[in-house]
Amino acid sequence: MPSLETRPPSDKQLRLLDAYAAMARDGYARTDGSHVAAAYDDMEIRAFKFPVRALIARHGAKTLLDWGCGGSDWETETFHEEQSAKHFFGLDAVYRYEPARGIDERQPCDAVVCFDVLEHVFVADVPATVRALFAHAGRLLMVNVACYPARALLPNGENAHVTQRPPHWWKGVFDAIASEFPDVTVQLWCSTAWRAVHSWPPVAARDWLARDGFTVAL
Repeated sequence: MPSLETRPPSDKQLRLLDAYAAMARDGYARTDGSHVAAAYDDMEIRAFKFPVRALIARHGAKTLLDWGCGGSDWETETFHEEQSAKHFFGLDAVYRYEPARGIDERQPCDAVVCFDVLEHVFVADVPATVRALFAHAGRLLMVNVACYPARALLPNGENAHVTQRPPHWWKGVFDAIASEFPDVTVQLWCSTAWRAVHSWPPVAARDWLARDGFTVAL
């Protein structure tokens, strides 16, 4: 199994984490001039709950790491019809990682989810972050990336989605790193606008090796 150790974050990424911590604590300004009192409290996975549940069941995942969890609550029974998210997804254990809130329960799990996080990562730190996601996933990695401007602004006035790239750019990043983790199935969703999603079928690099010929379509 590849090492969980990754390249340390750049100085810019550390400064971004400080900015996100301030936003979680103090709120943030929006592009329309309004102010939001608290940041990152929603469970972004909610919009994808049915395909996520199907993938978790298909891969027999019982432990999950929520990478960039924000203020997500996996235990309260309000996620779906008086069920907690943990119960809805049929999980035995959920671990969380949110450096902007001082939460670090990172450990290898059957599945890793990372929703609306990577667009907040400085571009030079994206490969190391994606590699870390793969390294913590034993079977399944599910990711959603926003490819459009946020309504939130950083304390310095820049858009909070600091790395805005088209869906195929993100697909290329994941395909390039997937070859190092051939047994991890990846489901990548790229949001091109609010609730507008471009996606690809779930795939593991081992699938490429099992096919005839050499060309691997997107």
